[in-house]
Amino acid sequence: MKKILLLGSGELGKEFVIAAKRAGAYVVACDRYDNAPAMQVADEREVFPMLDGDALEAVVEKHRPDIIVPEIEAIRTERLFAFEERGIQVTPSARAVNFTMNRRAIRDLASRELGLRTAKYFYAKTFEEFKKAADEIGFPCVVKPLMSSSGHGQSYVHNDSELEQAFREAMEGSRGDVKEVIIEEFIDFDSEFTLLTVTQQHGWPTLFCPPIGHVQKGGDYRESWQPYKISDEALKQAQHMADQVTKALTGAGIWGVEFFLTKQGEVIFSELSPRPHDTGMVTLGHTTNLSEFELHFRAVMGLPIAGIHLEHAGASAVILSPEESDKPLDYQLNEALTEDHTRVRIFGKPEAHKGRRMGVVLCYGDVNADVDALRAKAKRLAKTVLGTDPYADLRH
Repeated sequence: MKKILLLGSGELGKEFVIAAKRAGAYVVACDRYDNAPAMQVADEREVFPMLDGDALEAVVEKHRPDIIVPEIEAIRTERLFAFEERGIQVTPSARAVNFTMNRRAIRDLASRELGLRTAKYFYAKTFEEFKKAADEIGFPCVVKPLMSSSGHGQSYVHNDSELEQAFREAMEGSRGDVKEVIIEEFIDFDSEFTLLTVTQQHGWPTLFCPPIGHVQKGGDYRESWQPYKISDEALKQAQHMADQVTKALTGAGIWGVEFFLTKQGEVIFSELSPRPHDTGMVTLGHTTNLSEFELHFRAVMGLPIAGIHLEHAGASAVILSPEESDKPLDYQLNEALTEDHTRVRIFGKPEAHKGRRMGVVLCYGDVNADVDALRAKAKRLAKTVLGTDPYADLRH
């Protein structure tokens, strides 16, 4: 029986652990706080700051895992190379995790080395550098920390008067010890989508899930749906780019590759995560024959994947906390569960912060179902669980 060390134990890690336990694996779930979602379903737990390299080393020595599966970016990733050299499998690979934790590394790989179409961008460590880059790019523009997740520190800047606050928020929203920001041109996109890409061991081919449409606020996912309508030509472009960048990063596992689709039909590479993607939670609603978490587990373990098929149309909408709380919230499930073809997944986070994702509502129908109707249903029902509308502050 393989022992897996999971670094990061949020909602995505929880679903991965469930997939692993169903197949008989042994999982040690780690995070910076106790009783994180994945810890609630794992065999063992460890609580320590994963940016502490010595603490990470001690946990690896204690448990001697066969496989290390990172679920978050804020890890002392350079230590993963040493673990890999000692024969521990790192998922997808130490190179992939090290590159993708930092937007500079992955953006330069995609744009400068592979020649993929990306937004125009600059880096800045000081406000003076930041102001100069904004003058070069123009307004509106997008500002992000080089290292962050779930949209922390990300903002849109419309004029000079907003620059100082945007720079401060990006610096404060940075995870880890990387204090640098990336400033990008604003892409006037028609929509955004995620292409879940599965790289495999044993020379088996790279596989792609049907694309997933999504809506975000400041880089934080609010809703997603599958299938996402896209032309055959645009899909081929996205698959080619995803294949190029995942091959360059190496390793086996599932990758969340994000793209913009412009109003002219051009596909532009945005970002990449070497792990299950939050927008892919829609696959928990039976949209594909295997969820993204089952796919990730099979790829990690070197198990065969016979195929990936769309079985239902589906939509997901997040459940947001309306308050700060150090106690479990009072979830109202009755209204959502009176609706057929609906699932509710509560993540089990022990603390709540206003606007924090606490769960997700999943609605599905047959493969030809009206996706817009499913999206509306999921958002309507998500609002009933805690009384917050996951889409309200995105309306114009």
